[in-house]
Amino acid sequence: MPFPATRLRRLRATPVLRDLVRETRLTPAELVLPLFVESGPAAGRTPIASLPGIDRLSISAAVQEAGEAAALGLPAVLLFGVPEHKDAEGTGAYDDEGIVQLATRAIKDAHPELVVMTDVCLCEYTDHGHCGLLRADGTVDNDPSMELIARTAVSHARAGADVVAPSDMMDGRIGAVRAALDEDGFQNTPIVAYSAKFASAFYGPFREAAGSTPAFGDRRAYQMDPANGNEAVREALLDVQEGADVVMVKPALAYLDVIRRVKQATNLPVAAYNVSGEYAMIKAAAAAGALDERAAVLETLTSIRRAGADIVITYHAKDAARWL
Repeated sequence: MPFPATRLRRLRATPVLRDLVRETRLTPAELVLPLFVESGPAAGRTPIASLPGIDRLSISAAVQEAGEAAALGLPAVLLFGVPEHKDAEGTGAYDDEGIVQLATRAIKDAHPELVVMTDVCLCEYTDHGHCGLLRADGTVDNDPSMELIARTAVSHARAGADVVAPSDMMDGRIGAVRAALDEDGFQNTPIVAYSAKFASAFYGPFREAAGSTPAFGDRRAYQMDPANGNEAVREALLDVQEGADVVMVKPALAYLDVIRRVKQATNLPVAAYNVSGEYAMIKAAAAAGALDERAAVLETLTSIRRAGADIVITYHAKDAARWL
């Protein structure tokens, strides 16, 4: 109806009214905290210069951090390993006594109610920094790499991981992981597929944190072209066919349209990764006095939820949980 019968400001007049009609909810229950766990001392933290407030953690420090996350109402953590030794085959990724496996056991022993997700990839463990095995010409060999990714997922599940999250972007790896998990008796272990993982400029701080910068070249031959939305939907649908339980879009902020399209196309739970560069931009702007950090973080996370993400992986998780 025309003005003045229709006045949309009526329901904006007070905080209680605004909350009552709010379309998109943001609570700690939708947030997942990434943790970087490194081999080394029995206790300790190593600050990450490009990620203010985020540290590399020893296993004991990771257990403490996971406990703080649980106390704040966060349902899950996502583990990334930073090993002491690397090699061409990334053997540390699927070592049953590897850093992620040890951290998973320790966190599950201390906090059994907390969901432990594990990143399943080879890049943190290879001396060349790529996400798979290399051919003689330096390109990544898809099918042998896929087999090692599946082996890594099984090793994580044996260590007690509640959820495995393959992030390598090899073709067919979700089907391979599902088959390997099922064969080893882990039919009920969910897979969060990094389905639409773009070759993004926003990963820089993560690569410092995880020590996973490629020694040569880049990952554009297996991560997605940022210009391609239709292809992102195709990737997600293929992962659904192969057995993914949750599909992911990464990064989040530059790909809100992709989150929406993937949600509509798959009707599956959708995760979005609010990545390191997105986190670092807000921290830098807040430190410079250019914006209100709390307001900017909550607005950012709400926008990701509004786009269609059911799960938001974010380095802001602990702060957001306190503010919420």
